Amino acid sequence: MTRDTAFCAFLRGVNVKGTAMKMAEVCSVFERQDVENVSSVLASGNILFTSGKKADELRKVLEKAMTEHFSYEAFLFVKDKEEVEAVFSNSPFDAHPEFHIYGFVGVDGIERVLMEEFEKAGKAEGEEGRVVGNHFYWRVPKGSTLDSEFGKILGRKNLKDSFTSRNLNTFEKVLKKM
Repeated sequence: MTRDTAFCAFLRGVNVKGTAMKMAEVCSVFERQDVENVSSVLASGNILFTSGKKADELRKVLEKAMTEHFSYEAFLFVKDKEEVEAVFSNSPFDAHPEFHIYGFVGVDGIERVLMEEFEKAGKAEGEEGRVVGNHFYWRVPKGSTLDSEFGKILGRKNLKDSFTSRNLNTFEKVLKKM
């Protein structure tokens, strides 16, 4: 018998632009897809669960279920505990009260695409982007995340199925519950 793996599905586009979801309802959709121990962390689309299936298979099944249930084009990224730990612990930035630090998860190679886009964008004072391993990290002054040039690039439709991001504090909270 294979041992179930702990995963977190990071949903993209939850509670933005009219797509309002209650996490209890999202958990219910997951439970109907033959995964176990389902719970959410915060209200931003971080769903913990266990399964004996592989992450790629789970992503396809869960995206389809979410799309059908909520009538929107769902995108999510399934990461096991080791991958979540890597995003959190490999951040190149130290916590600072004036900055947000974001880690990104997504499709293979997205870190290079994000770095190229970041390098082309104008930057606020102290704003930085770095790639560590296969993850992109962004440090941005608090209050300017959505207004920054790079923040606007992140909202482009051509990138929506490729990644999602979370504040590093969220990764820490996810890890504590995994």
